[in-house]
Amino acid sequence: MNLRQKLGVFAESIKISHSVFALPFAIAAAFLAEQGCPAPQTLAKIVLAVVLARTAAMTFNRGVDADLDAANPRTATRAVPRGLLTRRFMSCVTLFCCAAFVAVAAWINPLALVLSPIVLITLLGYSYTKRFTSLSHVVLGAALGLSPLGAWVAVSGELALEPALLGLAVLFWTAGFDVIYACQDRDFDRRHGLRSIPARLGVRRSLFISRCFHTATIALLAAVGSLAGLGWIYAGGVAAVIALLIYEHSLVSPGDLSRVDVAFFTLNGLVSLVFMAAVVLQTVI
Repeated sequence: MNLRQKLGVFAESIKISHSVFALPFAIAAAFLAEQGCPAPQTLAKIVLAVVLARTAAMTFNRGVDADLDAANPRTATRAVPRGLLTRRFMSCVTLFCCAAFVAVAAWINPLALVLSPIVLITLLGYSYTKRFTSLSHVVLGAALGLSPLGAWVAVSGELALEPALLGLAVLFWTAGFDVIYACQDRDFDRRHGLRSIPARLGVRRSLFISRCFHTATIALLAAVGSLAGLGWIYAGGVAAVIALLIYEHSLVSPGDLSRVDVAFFTLNGLVSLVFMAAVVLQTVI
């Protein structure tokens, strides 16, 4: 396997395209903090920090969960179980990305540097949570929810209520769609002693909890708009997010999880992009 092929395998292994989940919320937070378009250099630092943090988390996860992935028919074709990438390679990438993330945080401002260890502990610690708590989905949500907080800090140099509420919205949004996704592995998780809401409560009740999480997301997005004094463009974006989430939940049921991938990947990518577009337009027009 040549270098180009290995890079392609690596990008697929860590699902680099799924940066579309957290990154748009970070960019939206940057525009909210600036109340307009932030400096290009600041936006570049934010994008770099998010990509490095996410890559560190994903490579760490792929190494930690390699044996579980190999035992699960749904994930057995991932690169590490198949021997296409080694755990050592993933560990080296994780260390590099963690060091680079801290360096970028120091480049951003002193508060970002101080907060960078908390971000890394949350991101890396998530990989172990299914071994001891059914609330692993919430921890994953917290990991993604840190992205708008970090972006706000990058622009303003301080914390505030608006990014905290937006971070909570991302937390519940992520936890909601992760619960849906985890329904596929309910039986596997039970057999292997792993913790998840579907493994503990079953699919039907888990889908209800997912709907509750997403209801909290909408309430928090509305609170952000109210607190920041945002107008009709933002309100239209939130309305579009509501429609997408309703459609997402219509695709899955306790008796039919065949369209989970559409609900998880396509629609949630649209949620983040639609929200970002609404915030950008609201703050620059």
